[in-house]
Amino acid sequence: MEFSRIFMISCSVLLLCSSLAYGQAASPPAPAAMSPSPTPAPAPAPAYVNLTYLLSVAGPFHTFLDYLESTQVMDTFQNQANNTEQGITIFVPKDSAFKALKKPSLSNLSDDQLKSLILFHGMPKFYSLADFNDLSAKGPISTIAGGQYTLNFTDNSGTVHLDSGWSKTKVTSAVHSTDPVAIYQVDKVLLPEAIFGTDIPPMPAPAPAPDISPSADAPSADSKGSAVG
Repeated sequence: MEFSRIFMISCSVLLLCSSLAYGQAASPPAPAAMSPSPTPAPAPAPAYVNLTYLLSVAGPFHTFLDYLESTQVMDTFQNQANNTEQGITIFVPKDSAFKALKKPSLSNLSDDQLKSLILFHGMPKFYSLADFNDLSAKGPISTIAGGQYTLNFTDNSGTVHLDSGWSKTKVTSAVHSTDPVAIYQVDKVLLPEAIFGTDIPPMPAPAPAPDISPSADAPSADSKGSAVG
């Protein structure tokens, strides 16, 4: 009786061990833990270019800056500079260039015409000084004013000349030239034909040479000789 009991217990233990061994062999191996791949860091955003600050610390460009603000063209230029891939190029006359304007006068322009004239000083792309050598061969180049508001360029031994129809001027210095913003100083206000027409006033005639002929009261050489004789 005791032997039968021991035999049954032994069989139960063997059966249990066999079941455990079969279960371990049949269970698939646990998948290896995968480490998460590192997330690439986002590219740094380009620095915001503050055109008001650039024009305030250079110049003096106070008159042009006032026109940018009063016509709200500054908003257009800021958007072109910071929110487009093309960037912007701006030609900035000094205060003395506006003071030199005699005819025509900007005070006679309508609000829309004045805004177009200020927009005429910007181009919807960044151009370095070296780029103007290629532009000189391409004829009229569009400005942010659009339509017929175009400029012609000539690169003369590294000096960039601009022709707006009414105004012939040149770049006298680079205020800022880092992509996406180029700002160049010019010595005249750009006056477009689209506003002022093609009846360009003639250049003032040169002043006459001073009259150095002897006065009527001055004795001549012959009269001096006669008097001596």
